[in-house]
Amino acid sequence: MTVTGYSDVINHAFAFAAKHHDRQVRKGTKLPYLTHPANVAVILTRYDRDSDTIVAGILHDVVEDCVRDGYTRDMLEQRIGDKFGEKVLDTVLAVTYRRHDDEGIELSGEDRKADYLERLADASEEARWVCAADKIHNTSSIISDLLRTVDPETVWARFSVGRFGTARWYRQVYERLREVGFDAPIMAELDNVSNELLKLAG
Repeated sequence: MTVTGYSDVINHAFAFAAKHHDRQVRKGTKLPYLTHPANVAVILTRYDRDSDTIVAGILHDVVEDCVRDGYTRDMLEQRIGDKFGEKVLDTVLAVTYRRHDDEGIELSGEDRKADYLERLADASEEARWVCAADKIHNTSSIISDLLRTVDPETVWARFSVGRFGTARWYRQVYERLREVGFDAPIMAELDNVSNELLKLAG
């Protein structure tokens, strides 16, 4: 069902995300972190996604980034499931980087990325939409900042893997989504922005 007009559940999701992302800012900027999930929601709305997918887009970083102020990961997962339903929670968890594998072994930064890509094979259609929208906004934000600045290195310096590692990561996500059979219209947009970032990375 296409979301039109006011949606109480989407408004509630924004309030929930605002509470948990409070005082967080976007990497290397002074922008409130909430601008990211808000833009992910806008992208999903442009493609007429349903309410559960948009809500998951708004909440997609809560479990990953908000284990603080007395909230454990388990508590955050329970709160999301109780308030927004198991389908939304499953979608959020499918696009959440894991810190430990199924055996409880801690994953390195590169291992977390590999695990994320691997799990896209079993992710739902909704989770793949959220993944694509998330990466489109992240990539587009980097591109905008690169084109705006007189010193691109100040933008690339935000990322520990450097310019090529950063650009290559977003391209890898696009390639993996295509590999697992995700061919939704949003993929053309992700193709364009991930290619543009690679060009800017040189």
